[in-house]
Parts: sequence; structure tokens; C-alpha cells
Amino acid sequence: MGVSAGLHAAAERSRRTADAPPAAGSGRSTLLTLAVACLAGHAALSLVSAYAFSTFLVGPPPAWLQEPASQAALRIGWRFGGPTCVVLGALAGLLHAAGKLGGRKALLLFATSFAISLASELLGTATGYPFGPYAYTDQLGYKIGGLVPFNIPTSWFYMLYCSLAICGRVLPTREHASRAGERREKWVWAITAGLVLTAWDVSMDPAMVRTTHWLWNLAPPEAQTALQRAFVSDLFYGMPLSNWIGWLLTGTVVARVMLAIVPPRVFAERVSPSGLPLVLYAVNGVLPIAICVRHGMVWAAALGALAMLLPLALALRAGWRRSPSGAALGRVAVAGD
Repeated sequence: MGVSAGLHAAAERSRRTADAPPAAGSGRSTLLTLAVACLAGHAALSLVSAYAFSTFLVGPPPAWLQEPASQAALRIGWRFGGPTCVVLGALAGLLHAAGKLGGRKALLLFATSFAISLASELLGTATGYPFGPYAYTDQLGYKIGGLVPFNIPTSWFYMLYCSLAICGRVLPTREHASRAGERREKWVWAITAGLVLTAWDVSMDPAMVRTTHWLWNLAPPEAQTALQRAFVSDLFYGMPLSNWIGWLLTGTVVARVMLAIVPPRVFAERVSPSGLPLVLYAVNGVLPIAICVRHGMVWAAALGALAMLLPLALALRAGWRRSPSGAALGRVAVAGD
């Protein structure tokens, strides 16, 4: 019994040491300040893109856009705008994670989420599973393997980081007496994070297809079996049901691996109180919803906005309720502390 108790105590000390927060100081403060700066750049580019895709990039180009200087600026924007926006979003999430969890765990979160989501996207573009038959155009920049733009798995990382931060506000965490209880909690969190992530795609997919960032290659209904018509036919503005299933499955798997690196309790204690992940999540809904509104895709805009606002509202409500004062939470949201 003495040996067993000693081993258990040693394991517990090791776990607590591994879960210890990064040392406070100027380095951590600098990381969080840089995260806010990257978020500001990401938000600015997102808003500019939303305005452009909702106004002068629709229909016949206005006279000022046909000027040589405007055309040169437009070419630069087309080539670098989207990738730069995504990289800034990823840096905001990565730097925030480094400040809250430590650099090693932040890099592990990024590397594992990038690798798994990339593998899923490569499988999807090559075989049609699990999302359905689709292909990316050249508008999103360099393609890995000639199939998947690099900023696609990059965005999976920071949006799932935000989704897990939301989980930390709306889901309970507790100490578990058994491994089974810990595993069950992680799966509940992972599935919820997958749902929060998939909410983003409600408006995103119709918007990106409308602007030809990617395309669906669906067979005509008369050439499909009954099962194919149920899962890989046009369900929602050209998108099949299989896409949302693929998003949920991939998001759940990636989130579960991320939780193996940073358990729910640590996410809830260190990441979730900050407002930065909530702002980052919300900002990424602006562009697709604006595009859907501009092109008359009313249901995509309305349901997409509702799908993203619901977890945000629940997270904000939980944050205000737990905070000793509204002002304190407001300060956190701005400073990223």
C-alpha cells in the first residue's frame, strides 16, 4: 500500500508540474500583447474583405477600380489578402496559447491540429470522404500537395482553439476519480467544440462557393442512388449534408487530440476567461455572413449568424455570471489577459 500510495503521489506531482502555468513576467505579457496586435490586423483585413466582397467586387467594376493603380492594388489584395488574414488569425491564437499555456504546448496544439485537419482535407479532396466531392480553386493561395491551400488547416487550428475556449465557459469541469470519467469529459468537450466549429460553416460554405474559393462536384440527382441523394446531393446552397458531417467528425477528432495535450480543466482555467478567443471566433463570421447577405442567400446569412451567435451568447453569459464585475471581464476582453 505504501509503495502504491507513493507512486500515486509522484504521478500527481508530475501531472501538476506539467499543468503548471507559464511563469508570469514580461515575456508572457509580450506574447499576449502581440496576440492582440495580430487579432487587430486579422479583424481589419476581415472587415475590409467583407466590405469589398459586398460592394465593388460585385457586378461591373466601378470606374475608379479600373485605374492602373487600383488594378495593381487589387492584384496584390487577391494574391496576399486572404493568406495574410488567415496567418494573422493563426498567430493571434498561437501567441495567445503560448502566453496562457506555454510555448511548447502551444506549438503542439498547432502542429497536431494542422496535421490532422490537413490529412482530412487531403483525403477529402482526393477521394470525396468525409466531406463529399469538392475541390479548391487557386484563390486561397499555395496548395499543399496541389490539393489543399495551406491556410485551410491553419484556420482549423485557431477556430478550434476558440471553440475549446468557448467550451471552457459553457461546460463544467471537475476532478475525476477514474480515467473513464476523464475520457468521457474530454469526448463531451470534443463533440461540443466540433459543433461550435461547424456552426462557422453554415454561412462560410455558401459564401466561399459563391465567390469560387472552392467548388462542389455533385452528380445530378438522376445519376445518384437514394443514399447518395440523402448525403451528397445539393442540400443547402449547393452544399451536401456530407460536408457538415465531415466538419463535425474532423473537428471532434482534432479537438479530442488537442484535449489530450491540454485537458479541459486547464483550458477552462487559463484560456477561457480571456475574451480574445471569443473575439477571434466572432470576427471570422463577418466575411461569410456579409457575402451571403450581399448575394441574397438569406437563409445562409440568418442561420449562419444564429449558429455562431448562440455559443458566443452562452459563453458571454457564463463569463459575466462568473466574473466578480462586468468591468473586469470587459478589461480581459480588450487586453487579452
